[in-house]
Amino acid sequence: MSSETARPGIAERLSRMVQLPTVSAELDQRGPQPFEDFVALIAELYPLVHEHLSLERITDFGLLFRWQGATRSEPVVLMAHYDVVPVDEADEWTYPPFQGRIADGWVYGRGTLDDKGPLLVVLEAVENLLAEGSTPPRDVYLSFGGNEETYGSAAQQIAQTFKDRGILPWLVLDEGGAIVDAPLPFALGEAAMVGVGEKGVLTLTLSARGDGGHASAPPRITAVGRLARAVDRLSPSTFPARTPAAITRMLGLFANRASGGPQALLRLLATFPSLTARAFAAMGGEPAALVRTTVAATMQQGGTAANVLPSQASVTINLRIALGETTAATVERVRRRIADPLVQITVVEASEPSPESPTDNAQFALLTDAVAAAFPNASTVPYVMMAATDSRHFHRFAPAVYRFAPLEMSNAQRASIHGVDERVEIASLERGEQFHRALLQRLQ
Repeated sequence: MSSETARPGIAERLSRMVQLPTVSAELDQRGPQPFEDFVALIAELYPLVHEHLSLERITDFGLLFRWQGATRSEPVVLMAHYDVVPVDEADEWTYPPFQGRIADGWVYGRGTLDDKGPLLVVLEAVENLLAEGSTPPRDVYLSFGGNEETYGSAAQQIAQTFKDRGILPWLVLDEGGAIVDAPLPFALGEAAMVGVGEKGVLTLTLSARGDGGHASAPPRITAVGRLARAVDRLSPSTFPARTPAAITRMLGLFANRASGGPQALLRLLATFPSLTARAFAAMGGEPAALVRTTVAATMQQGGTAANVLPSQASVTINLRIALGETTAATVERVRRRIADPLVQITVVEASEPSPESPTDNAQFALLTDAVAAAFPNASTVPYVMMAATDSRHFHRFAPAVYRFAPLEMSNAQRASIHGVDERVEIASLERGEQFHRALLQRLQ
């Protein structure tokens, strides 16, 4: 199939997916119909997948396809999710977010990058290989969840199904990193950033009580003031900075591609992880998040009127836990740092950080080969993912779990994920299909 005939088809298929508002956070308002329509749509768009692969519905939102291989060896699990985040009505998009507009070689709309585009390129590759009469040497599962954005149970139940049936995946691949250009200020060139681990997630509620009354005669410290003091004590330095092994390997690979001063700096950082931890922590933002647990106050509640002291107030704290740490130790560190027994700490959600998957195995070599086939100018580089993915439910029992969406993403595109004007280039979708095709064709 030539590029000239493939482009309109692949773009139109993604456009139709985008037009279905599968917003999991708005399930109560929209109802389940967009999700059922999505299941029906992929059956229409990928008839060979539905003819040759078995489909099992796990919970109302989990789709598990099985492509039976020539042998019964450990399978490959390709993951994605088809739900999307809400759109802020106050935001101005170039094109309506659920229109799926195709313009100037791009597809625009909510979910084009997160995560319907990555889901589509998996289905495209499997459909095209089926059309050629291919059979994989080992089983291939397609695991699609419909409530990833709301931390729903679909992927968790799918992973539990594998565990209950004694099926140990040889490789699990979910969304995560992408093809990026100059991923660090002093690291030039394209890189396929493959997440070999992901940080844990911890959500806490800090609450305090105080004397209510008129705001004209406040006590020495109010409930709101007590919480403000507690939040202020949770500075970026609350948690120590440590460099994960994946970041050290990442810097070493970037050093091999650099020259002159940047090469010397990268080699220095790759050689001395403690120096890297201090340097990245001082940089703040994403570099700091790579080497330490982050803490951020995200929501606050309390009070009923401008001139009334609230008798109780609360603040929501979101933490992303560094690899090698635990949720329990993190809660205890927060408690010690706040140092106020009148601030109650409640755990709302806790998910442990993942272990690091290796990069010296056949699975990572397969990913590297597939990247080279689809993106010949990109080097495959491990890193630690700061967000949470559905693959976290597999990493407790599967030894090789990776996070990579084979699409090119500029800084502006990455900012559009969960933001405004989310979009993907049609040519990038085609290369994403080539990645998955190469991966499946190179399976042994």
